Amino acid sequence: MSFGLTNAPTAFMDLMNRVFHKSLDRFVIVFIDDILIYSKSKKEHEEHLILVLETLREKQLYAKFSKCEFWLKEIAFLGHVVSGSGIAVDNKKIG
Repeated sequence: MSFGLTNAPTAFMDLMNRVFHKSLDRFVIVFIDDILIYSKSKKEHEEHLILVLETLREKQLYAKFSKCEFWLKEIAFLGHVVSGSGIAVDNKKIG
């Protein structure tokens, strides 16, 4: 039976929760290596984005630019569509 990296996602999730503990549920949601930043205004979003990127740099964690999406008004995240209108089930995940 293999015991190697079976806990790696859990350990990484714990690390990310510790790294962003001050921001969680205020303007950041983290799921393993996905970071969702949400804000009420463009100015606030810019501030939040800078804080998250500075935190990543400070902790020597890196985001692959080609996998990043910025300034979205709507996003599919964990089986839901999140937008300014609220949260809805992602129809692509049904059926």
